[in-house]
Amino acid sequence: MNPEILTDLVTKRMPFGKYSGTLLCDLPDNYVEWFYNKGLPGGKLGMLLGTLYEIKINGLDYLLDTIREGKG
Repeated sequence: MNPEILTDLVTKRMPFGKYSGTLLCDLPDNYVEWFYNKGLPGGKLGMLLGTLYEIKINGLDYLLDTIREGKG
């Protein structure tokens, strides 16, 4: 996996919707799952949300915590 993707998940913010301004990694699980089932947006945001979904359902959140701690 490209480490830049993980970095983007802990630094980029949701650009629209109910959770506009929220860091992608801080989006609620049910919202990420809803997006995944409804259809992810195109482009990089869709790829990031799809990656976040896979991280969350596979219990790999610690990867994001490690990156976030390194940024702090």
